[in-house]
Amino acid sequence: MSQSDQGDFKALRREYEAHPLNRSDLAADPVQQFADWMQTATEYRPDDATSMTLATASASGMPSARIVLLKHFGAEGFAWYTDYRSHKGQELADNPQAALMFYWYGLERQVRIQGRVEKLSAAEGQRYFNERPVGSRISAAISHQSAVVDSRETLEQAVTELQQQHPEGDIPYPEFWGGYRLIPSYFEFWQGRASRLHDRFSYTLVDGQWQIDRLSP
Repeated sequence: MSQSDQGDFKALRREYEAHPLNRSDLAADPVQQFADWMQTATEYRPDDATSMTLATASASGMPSARIVLLKHFGAEGFAWYTDYRSHKGQELADNPQAALMFYWYGLERQVRIQGRVEKLSAAEGQRYFNERPVGSRISAAISHQSAVVDSRETLEQAVTELQQQHPEGDIPYPEFWGGYRLIPSYFEFWQGRASRLHDRFSYTLVDGQWQIDRLSP
């Protein structure tokens, strides 16, 4: 191994042995297809099924990605919640397009979703905020997400002060916090298969209709 290689994983292998994904297995509506796969994923491993990679990009095209949690979805889109002042919030303000990616390891499945992004209403944000545990509400209220902070002690002090101000847990809804919705125009469903001959199908929105195509692995 050369000095520049800190890790060499070329010999690392795994085999994909899941059931095939056929065109006849697919729902005509990709949201329904996603719902079917999400149901299977939550039954298989409910603690991590809604984790998704959210990829955004700056106005200049520099991408960034992070894991967030899907909170609800339907025909209107796929929603998550965050600080609007965060790095991802700034990028979405400049470039309101994004991609989501779900990976369910034990099921050997991936789903990719692309589309435009819009903010949810303040009423939706406040409703979900008030449903969160008190600790999560406090953390959201005291944090300027992605901003530099001098120490953890500063954060913990802010938590203590807010707890003292609201001992009953009635944390005010912060206006800088809320939800986003990705309105999809493209889906890809990936099913791992033996010898890397994976099954891949895309749904592309064309003139208001979903066109389904098989993709090469």
